[in-house]
Amino acid sequence: MITRLGIDDVRPLVSSGSLPSKAVVGEVVPVTALVWREGHDKIAATLNVWSAAHPDKVASITMAQDPHNEDRVHAVFTPATQGRWYFRIDAWSDPVATWRNAVTKKMDVGQDAIELANDLAHGADLLAKAAAQAPREYRRTLLNAGATLADKTKPLSARVAAVENDEIRGILDEHPLRELVVEGSEQEVYVERREALFNSWYELFPRSTGGWDEEGNPVHGTFETTAAALDRVADMGFDTVYFPPIHPIGEVHRKGKNNTLVVEEGDVGSPWAIQDHSATHPELGTMEDFKKLVARAEELGLEVALDLALQASPDHPWAKEHPEFFTVLADGTIAYAENPPKKYQDIYPLNFDHAPEAIYQEIYRVVMIWVEAGVKTFRVDNPHTKPTNFWNWLITKVQSTHPDVIFLAEAFTRAPRLFGLAKAGFSQSYSYFTWQTNKYDLTEFAKMHVEQADICRPNLFVNTPDILHESLQTGGRAMFAIRAALAATLSPLWGVYSGFELYEHRAVAPGSEEYLDSEKYELRPRDFQAAVNSGNSLESFIRLLNHIRRDNPALQQLRNLHFHNADNPNIMAYSKADSVTGNVVLVVINLDPRNAQEATVTVDMDAIGRNPGEVYPVKDLITGAAYQWSERNFVRLEPLRDVAHIFVLPSVDQDRRERLSWRTVEDYRA
Repeated sequence: MITRLGIDDVRPLVSSGSLPSKAVVGEVVPVTALVWREGHDKIAATLNVWSAAHPDKVASITMAQDPHNEDRVHAVFTPATQGRWYFRIDAWSDPVATWRNAVTKKMDVGQDAIELANDLAHGADLLAKAAAQAPREYRRTLLNAGATLADKTKPLSARVAAVENDEIRGILDEHPLRELVVEGSEQEVYVERREALFNSWYELFPRSTGGWDEEGNPVHGTFETTAAALDRVADMGFDTVYFPPIHPIGEVHRKGKNNTLVVEEGDVGSPWAIQDHSATHPELGTMEDFKKLVARAEELGLEVALDLALQASPDHPWAKEHPEFFTVLADGTIAYAENPPKKYQDIYPLNFDHAPEAIYQEIYRVVMIWVEAGVKTFRVDNPHTKPTNFWNWLITKVQSTHPDVIFLAEAFTRAPRLFGLAKAGFSQSYSYFTWQTNKYDLTEFAKMHVEQADICRPNLFVNTPDILHESLQTGGRAMFAIRAALAATLSPLWGVYSGFELYEHRAVAPGSEEYLDSEKYELRPRDFQAAVNSGNSLESFIRLLNHIRRDNPALQQLRNLHFHNADNPNIMAYSKADSVTGNVVLVVINLDPRNAQEATVTVDMDAIGRNPGEVYPVKDLITGAAYQWSERNFVRLEPLRDVAHIFVLPSVDQDRRERLSWRTVEDYRA
């Protein structure tokens, strides 16, 4: 509909407003729009925000004007509670701003009080109208200013100064006189708990926590030995411990070591060849044992994330009782999973086309078993191979009664499918970060996710049981530190698969990303303490990264990432600034794991809340060293000593935080 004032390009806006955008409690959410009208009169906009829980409590925020685009307006809000939130942008004519603009221009060309008589009278009338609708405590101040403006006995400068002062401007900024108000459309924001955006994940196999017997043979772990392993995970500063499937494993077509079809006595098989989604693996323990493990994790400040893999082993009850859940081939056999050239003869994937209603209800039943057992986070295996509308149905249904439940999509897939799944309801998403290794690709990757922050939160895993990237195979220890520093600072979400801290880097074959002696097919106990004692562990660096993340609010946001110029393709520089606290972190990292690299880093001063030419102190949170920085700075990073600087800057004062807010919007809109 065409209205008197235009409100266009409203953001956040997902799928033309048919789906909610995303936020978490405490997240700074930028809202922008283009607001325009005919002629030269000044216009402005108000952001109205409320929650579904309190629709009568509407916060109205006057939106700021972009200093580089007078038609662009901006404001931020920070939701305080979970649930559905709503916002609406109202555009309105600003007669006071129009009056100020006209009077200032006329005075600048020398017009006197006689020539400005009508303007001054009009200004006094506007102040009277503003007083009539302002809160009682401000009315007398506004009326007095209007009386001074109309007083012909006073000099022109004094009359205008009565209006052009900080007190009057402050009152009118908070309680503006609005004319020709046009209401925009209502937009929805789904607000989850903070951990959906800011979290550090650690993945381990419970069955590998049993250590060795007296003869040096691996012993199958239990939920009790897993509980003992959690102290180390918590000490490294992680928030979530993720377990691959903990269910009984099928016997039919069980895989041997390194994914072979030859099974030897004692081979434990792949946890993803699930024989019963409702039960725990008998060697791990009972459901009660699992609940004790969840309780122990909570005592340590950890959440347990569980794998949700919608597939079955050939001896799963579903295969016998519900063959319609699968794809039955012409010869009567059920099709096993394939991802050429990989074959998974021990896994039957579900087919949602044959009996969707029955499959939906069965999966919901399974999920709720684990929710009732205390699981509040699910890492979903290969969600892009299942219908997106199913995920929307399942996530919405689970969260309708358990809004704290978080779903992470293991969606290593193309961007449209990745973002489509995020729109469907996934709280977090795996991404192609693992394969981004050079400066250009990393920068474009990160910018893309900042632009999609309204719908998608990337969880940057440095490795997984399936992915040992070539850079880790050949880059040496420095590459492990580089990848950890990148993941921990580019996104509020990052993850580590066990063994990364031990620099595990051997692939099963040249050109493969599969680990040699993969933990997916055998027990892999590790002596982490021995590695620490011998200096062969990255634990202390990972612990430091997680502490830096917790101490700096700037690293806990997604939309606030800004890249700075470094004149060396091997040196990357970026900052994150929190407009609420004024916290600013500046990262400079050497992407070359073998050679020292030098660069001049040119800092965009606006993005860190500093003035051009300003000199400011920075402290390296990795080494503790302090420096004086300015716009142009020399950097040298040696991979065997320091792979990165993570600088914290003095907090930005309140007056400069609006600039930080604007830079967040500009990067997010890029």
